[in-house]
Amino acid sequence: MTDQPVGAHRPAHASAANWPLALLGNPDLLGRPLLALFCSRRCPGSVILKTYDAAKALRAAGIAVIGGFQTPVERDCLAILLRGDQPVVICPARSLAGMRLAGPIKAGVQAGRTLLVSPFAPRHRRATAALAERRNQVVAALARWVFLPHAAPGSKTEALAHALLAAGKPVFTVDDAENAGLLALGARPLDVAALR
Repeated sequence: MTDQPVGAHRPAHASAANWPLALLGNPDLLGRPLLALFCSRRCPGSVILKTYDAAKALRAAGIAVIGGFQTPVERDCLAILLRGDQPVVICPARSLAGMRLAGPIKAGVQAGRTLLVSPFAPRHRRATAALAERRNQVVAALARWVFLPHAAPGSKTEALAHALLAAGKPVFTVDDAENAGLLALGARPLDVAALR
């Protein structure tokens, strides 16, 4: 699908107000309480399995999820979520201009349950580390809560976790020994029922 974004949208969230957003899909999804998903590229096997179970539970509960879905675990979670009917908001680290959508994403957009969001101008057609960092700020600003299955020590994801927790954003993680550092920082084990 090569449709151009449907206009620009300024989020109602004060912390995201400086980012006009290009949208493709159902803009009403931004009015839903959103759970942001961020996960380090390196993730222990025990956490991966629990994360997939969490994604299935989020899908079953109808929780709206937002993310860039760039790392391997995030992409796998997106595939799980797109099999459901709950809202999914995808924020790539690039412009929406000229973007081709995979079949499940295109079907979700057409059904009104998937929205693509980008704060980037049409000239930004390739993801970069700098764009990914800005995208993560937008995703976090649009979300009510954050689900961070794993933050590898010393990673940008760990730095993001520190910043989010310091700002008072509710951060959840997978209850696993590999996440002892995140839990010590103040992240709480994910309880899907509490998000309803």
